[in-house]
Amino acid sequence: MANVTDLQTKYSKLAQEYSKLRAQNQVLKKGVVDEQANSASFKEQLKQRDQSLRKQEQEMDSLSFRNQQLAKRVELLQEELAVCEAKGKKGKSKADSPSQHGLETQSVFDEDLQKKIKENERLHIQFYEADEHHRKQEAALTTRLQDLEKDSEQHRAVVDGLTAKYMETIERLQSDKARLEVKTQTLEREAKECRMRTEECQQQVRRCQSELNRHVKQSSSVIQEKVPFNDTKFGDYNSLNVPPHNRRHQLKARDVAGQALSFIQDLVAALLNFHSYTEQRVHIYPLDSSIEPISPLNQKFSQYLHENAAYVRPLEEGFLQLHQSITEDTVTVLETVVKLKSFADNFSSYTSFLQKILPYQLKSLEEECNAPLGTAALTAKNQDLQSDMKRVTSCFEKLQSYITLLALPSVRQNAVPQSSTSAVFTQLAAGLHSLHDAIKEMSKHYNQKASLEQELPTTTQKLCTTTDCLLGSLGSLTSSTGKIATFFSNNLDFFTSPGYSPRGCTVALNPLQAESMLANKKKAAAYIHAIKQDRPQSVPYRDALSNRRILTSSTESREGLTQQVQQSQEKIARLEQEKEHWLLEAQLGKVRLEKENQRIADLEAQLAAALGGSPHCHRAEASTLSESHEEAEREHKAAGKETALCASLVGMLCTTPTVDHMGDEESREQLIKTHYMARVGELTTQLQISDSKAVHFHSECRALAKRLAISEKSREALSEEVRLANQNITRLQVKGRPVTKEPPVQAPTVASPLRLAGQSHVRCGVSVQDELTTTKRSYEDQLSMMSDHLCSMNETLSKQREEIDTLKLGSKGNAKKNKGR
Repeated sequence: MANVTDLQTKYSKLAQEYSKLRAQNQVLKKGVVDEQANSASFKEQLKQRDQSLRKQEQEMDSLSFRNQQLAKRVELLQEELAVCEAKGKKGKSKADSPSQHGLETQSVFDEDLQKKIKENERLHIQFYEADEHHRKQEAALTTRLQDLEKDSEQHRAVVDGLTAKYMETIERLQSDKARLEVKTQTLEREAKECRMRTEECQQQVRRCQSELNRHVKQSSSVIQEKVPFNDTKFGDYNSLNVPPHNRRHQLKARDVAGQALSFIQDLVAALLNFHSYTEQRVHIYPLDSSIEPISPLNQKFSQYLHENAAYVRPLEEGFLQLHQSITEDTVTVLETVVKLKSFADNFSSYTSFLQKILPYQLKSLEEECNAPLGTAALTAKNQDLQSDMKRVTSCFEKLQSYITLLALPSVRQNAVPQSSTSAVFTQLAAGLHSLHDAIKEMSKHYNQKASLEQELPTTTQKLCTTTDCLLGSLGSLTSSTGKIATFFSNNLDFFTSPGYSPRGCTVALNPLQAESMLANKKKAAAYIHAIKQDRPQSVPYRDALSNRRILTSSTESREGLTQQVQQSQEKIARLEQEKEHWLLEAQLGKVRLEKENQRIADLEAQLAAALGGSPHCHRAEASTLSESHEEAEREHKAAGKETALCASLVGMLCTTPTVDHMGDEESREQLIKTHYMARVGELTTQLQISDSKAVHFHSECRALAKRLAISEKSREALSEEVRLANQNITRLQVKGRPVTKEPPVQAPTVASPLRLAGQSHVRCGVSVQDELTTTKRSYEDQLSMMSDHLCSMNETLSKQREEIDTLKLGSKGNAKKNKGR
């Protein structure tokens, strides 16, 4: 199955690479088509230019022909002029009217000739310019056509190479697919055979179970009818030899389950936020889905992330059911906690979900690396995040395997040996710590990546907001995993210690013994309740237990509350720093705004004075002159300085001394001084408060040390009482009195009436009246001992309450004195 999984993973990776190369092939094909279209358009433009050139050549031919005609006409006109001049010389004596007419005709011809010469010269110039322009355009278009043909050949070569590569990839994928189909068919046949064998085994198991049930019924009927009661002959195999019900263990298990439920709820909320903000980020970066469609890979990734609640919510629900199944009246061991199996199944489904989205997370980070404006540092951080995500997924897989191992004893008895259970718990604690470290590293790398992304010019406000939310969810995820790891390590002794085990036997508790234990507990509780009806109690047993539970829970939760207080103080300090920064920025912006408003008002006044002749004109001019005079004086003072260095409480500020900037520096310096003086005053106040708190904590620690010493003394006294009680029990057993061995704190266990009953069956020589008298006397002694112990415990609790009240009053008085200081 592992080979099939690896092959399917390789096949999916090859399919993803093929889809990526296919998308690149489409882009290249589109580029080649565009270049071919551009080449065709350029060829069409060249054809049009050739046509225009031919038209201009035809016009040139027509113009040259017309020029020749005009030249011939000019020659004819010149000949006619010469003839006319010859005739004029011969006939000077003739009248003036014909010669006048000839002169007018000649002048007309001269003007016409001059016009035609100018027009011919202009046409020659236009023809030369058009010819030069056409030659240049033809050379440019020829060069561009050659470049486009080269680019087209290169694109064609690239397309041919990619096509060959794709064909090889397709052939390889087809061969892999055929091989995988053959393997799949083989595995299906094997699975079918295994299923058939499983059905046969199940049928055999059913037959065996039916036969064993029949034998059990026969044996139980024979035992009930023929075999007398014997509690000591076979201690390891007697079903009635069960341990007493450990109510303290059940309270501890209930408390631990409640704390773990709160941590699981925090973890579920953090995981939901992390997956949701990751989905929002996929829709924003590297492509914004509101502007252009995102890649198919990110679309599939977003679709998977949208289903995260279906895998994360069942974790909380499964653990809530587990917590509800653990009560004071149940037996909580791995063999009886049935709800742990459903939680393990839910955790396994979430681990499968993480394995499913891991390739998409890695490919999404690769797309971010291939972004146009991605830097080398950002690429390195994305690679670190890829390794972190792989590490987190592997940690979840390891935890899933350990949780599945712990859930096996509740499904199948003796599935995990009791000696291996402590090792599983230890490895689970180590896995939780490694998960916390992996998520901590991922949070650190995400913070560094966010700081690098904010420096990019394409970063939008929406991306910054989503990234901040994602970092916040990672911080809460780191905190919740750290709390879970610390909680599990602190309670590792409780998890590995056997809460229940039969007397004289090292095997684990089975569900049948648990049912017997609960039944015996109910019988013993009813028996003791019937005995104590006529005797009043000084302190109710339930109140004493509730007071003890409150004390233990308060001391255990003190460390968690201290950690929460420290984290809250760190967060408050960080927020205070941000608040101070933005207050300073707001004050500086306000000062700049006031100066800009003042400058705008002055400029408007100058503009109004320059445009109109209002009565305020002279005042505006006077103010302008005074301002110009002051500016001249300031420039004169700063004439010899090209650069000024301004010393302040923050550091050295290097500025160029302009008129407007001098006022800004002075005001900014004054604001910074005022702000830091106020900050010094606040820090002084906080220091005084911290000193008073330290004094208070010191006094409280001294009081706790005294309480610890008192508790040690009381523990020694109780140990001495237990030792004396054990000696009394031993002495009474030696004398032959049937006294049940009981600790002084607990109620009489279930085994005592059963054992008395068994001894009444075995010892036939003792009379019934003597047996009843002995039993009554032993129970009266036990009840009197328990009453004395409850009285002493009541006195101890009252003393401890008085000490707590005294310490509280003393701490309040010290706090008031410190505040008065």
